[in-house]
Amino acid sequence: MGRDGYIVPVADPQALKKAKLGPNSSRSWIVIDSAGGDTILDADKYAIMHRVQIHARDLRILDPMLSYPSTILGRERAIVLNLEHIKAIITAEEVFLRDPLDKNVMPVVEELRRRLPATNSNREGQSDGKELVGQHDAETGEEDESPFEFRALEVALETICSFLAARTTELESEAYPALDDLTTKISSRNLDRVRKLKSKMTRLTARVQKVRDELEQLLDDDDDMADLYLSRKLDSASSPVSGSGPANWFLASPTIGSKISRASRASVATARGDENDVEELEMLLEAYFTQIDGTLNKLNTLREYIDDTEDYINIQLDNHRNQLIQLELFLSSGTVCLSIYSLVAAIFGMNIPYTWNEGFGYMFKWVVIVAGLFSAILFVLIISYARLKGLVGS
Repeated sequence: MGRDGYIVPVADPQALKKAKLGPNSSRSWIVIDSAGGDTILDADKYAIMHRVQIHARDLRILDPMLSYPSTILGRERAIVLNLEHIKAIITAEEVFLRDPLDKNVMPVVEELRRRLPATNSNREGQSDGKELVGQHDAETGEEDESPFEFRALEVALETICSFLAARTTELESEAYPALDDLTTKISSRNLDRVRKLKSKMTRLTARVQKVRDELEQLLDDDDDMADLYLSRKLDSASSPVSGSGPANWFLASPTIGSKISRASRASVATARGDENDVEELEMLLEAYFTQIDGTLNKLNTLREYIDDTEDYINIQLDNHRNQLIQLELFLSSGTVCLSIYSLVAAIFGMNIPYTWNEGFGYMFKWVVIVAGLFSAILFVLIISYARLKGLVGS
């Protein structure tokens, strides 16, 4: 394999959608820079590793053939992002997005095209405004000071949170009517429908839980959040304080130049203090952690509703079983009483010559009446005893 990839400029944004999948489509990447320009990069893993300066084990996380949980890793030169179908590598000035022809990835590409260049142009205008106006523009430009990697990370988090929230809403719209139908009528069709929805909910809950756990893990560790400040690392390496020039694998851009210019005007104490400041990223992660946590709460609420429905169905089935047991008790009691009546009839119906059997034909009706009354009284006594012991309902 060659170490250099083949780059195809994308002149028309719609050309990506019209492209056909080729034999090497699994190796396709789209590269979006800080100016909003994008190119299709058909490269092997060694070319990607060499360009973004990451290890093979980090790139392996983005392999669609392998099953890795949702992960956000901060490396020296890049952020490795694996969130469901979004598999990306974010540097200080570029975003590498894998499988751009995937229908779930196309909205991410469009959102990055739309948001990254607009924010970047605002920042360039604000930088010029600082030179002309000064303090006033510095105060008004505070809200647009997010580094490029954070803006790209925000697009990815927003997309995946919205995607999972939409899947949850779809599941809710299917599950609640199905559960109501099941409580109304217990049938094999309704039970199978609810079973499939419960399996779907379990899989979706696991996916949401993985994303939530990854965000929670990042929020709990300030060092991991500090590793995601790629622009800060670049500023530190490029500032006169560090005494070293910028990395030779970064291309010059207005965004990086403005960052280096601001870093060069900062004092050593301020620079060292900013290295431990992760408040901006923490606020960003907390916003999407709250959103994904809300989605997980919806799924937990749906799970509880399913559990309550199952409990209700089990109560109904237990009630039906109790009714069947009561019916069986009635039938068994009646069978015992009729068997006694049949025994008397069998005794007097035997074709055996007995002397006491002659001349007493008038006794036939009394035997029948007495045997029937005895059987009926015995049946009533059995049922009364069962009611007294609470074996049957009143």
